[in-house]
Amino acid sequence: MKFIREGVVAIIERDGYFLTITRSETVVAPGKICFPGGGIEPGETPEQALIRECFEELNVVVEPVCELDVSVTSWNVRLHWLTAKLAEKTQFRLNPHEVASVQWMTINEMLNHPNLLESNRPFLENMELGKFR
Repeated sequence: MKFIREGVVAIIERDGYFLTITRSETVVAPGKICFPGGGIEPGETPEQALIRECFEELNVVVEPVCELDVSVTSWNVRLHWLTAKLAEKTQFRLNPHEVASVQWMTINEMLNHPNLLESNRPFLENMELGKFR
């Protein structure tokens, strides 16, 4: 199958809370809550793209750990869902062209948020069911 694009999603957990962003008003799906991430550029591995995207969006260095899932969105984008580590005392510096805010949320808070980016829902539901333990 030919995908129009491939992307990565950073799953960063701390004490039962997951790092999420609110997308800025200048990107696709403005104001939506989702995990950090973005497109994979030609020649990049998913891990390289994850490191680059987290740095571009949040000015943080992450360490990819493992790929939990691969899914295809309704708009034919193949997403790689990767866990990643983030230093304990990380200071975020948001790229205002991509990210309006950053917050830590539980799976339940994300699933019940009215502005959840819908492509995150199936992954979150599978996490809630314990699929990735």
